[in-house]
Parts: sequence; C-alpha cells; structure tokens
Amino acid sequence: MTTSHLLYLHGFRSSPLSNKARILGAWVARHAPQVVWHCPQLEASPRSALQQALGAVAGWPIQRMAVVGSSLGGFYATVLAERLGCKAVLLNPAVNPQRDLTRYVGEVQAWHSENRFEFRAEYIEQLRAMRPVDLTHLVRYYAVIARGDELLDWREMTARYAGARIKLLEGSDHALSDFEQHLAGIAKFLGLPSREGA
Repeated sequence: MTTSHLLYLHGFRSSPLSNKARILGAWVARHAPQVVWHCPQLEASPRSALQQALGAVAGWPIQRMAVVGSSLGGFYATVLAERLGCKAVLLNPAVNPQRDLTRYVGEVQAWHSENRFEFRAEYIEQLRAMRPVDLTHLVRYYAVIARGDELLDWREMTARYAGARIKLLEGSDHALSDFEQHLAGIAKFLGLPSREGA
C-alpha cells in the first residue's frame, strides 16, 4: 500500500539536521510532495520521545503511514510499529539501547549544535520498559544494516530482525554515509509515489 504519511526519528545525540534526515526529507519533497513528512527533534527522555512520536502520528491513517528510524530512532520506530501496526524502515537500528547507552549517563554533547543535555540514569529504565520482547508481523519491517557499523554489532541487528526484509551492507558505517544509494529500496518498500519513477 502506498505510504501517505512518513515520520522520521533520528538517533541518540542527533537531530533533524542529520545527513540521513535531510536527504530523505529532500527526496520526499522532490519525488513525493503529496506525502506528509514529519521529523521532530526528540526529547532526551525515551518516555517523552515516544510520546512525541505518538502525538505526531495521532490521527494519521495507520495503514498508510510509516516510520523511518536511525540507530536509537530505529529502536523507537520498532516500538511504534509494534504498538500501532505500521510499516517501519530501520537504519542500523539500536537493539539493546538500555545496555549500550549506560556509558552516556550524565551530560552529553549533541552532534549538530553546541547544545548539551542531560541523559539521566532513569532513562535506561525507560528504554528497558518499552523494549518489545518479541517482534510480530516481521513483514512490516525493512532494515538496512551495515557490517561496517563501528558502534553497533551487525550480528545483533540481523538476529533481532531475522525474518524481516534486511539489506545487509558489506561495508558502510553507522552513519550510512552511502545513504543515497539505498533510497530506491526504501521507497519501493514503502510504496512511495514518485513523479519521476525514482
């Protein structure tokens, strides 16, 4: 089914100014301008970030919406997909953020600004509480996973989404510096309308 509404969720310490968010947003504006696009600046608190995302899609048609998430945003996208039943595209998704982010508890520097924020110990518990135990209807997921990811283990990612559609990259990196090469596959999975067939 054609996607009419698209939510993008950025990763930890990231923002709507991330390379992937800007590239995908520009692609949608150019090739599928009728699609509703939303890419919010997520709160540091996982509970608040999830409420932001749920609030953003309130009233969206579940069968025609999708969420794209990168790293921690991929974790949130998975939570949304399980709760709502929508499609999700995952870009090097965080699988165990409640484990991996413990070393960041304290004051953290954001990537795309001079802003610093506090990542509290209680956020680890929030992540643990919201993590889906099992994934259902794996057909709704499409994961782009890089063996060259320097932050997350590609083996854990592929194991978590075993049975879903996975594009396993031989190289690349956590940021997916070659992201533009994967837009066609993402668009096909989402059934995004394209005025130029791209």
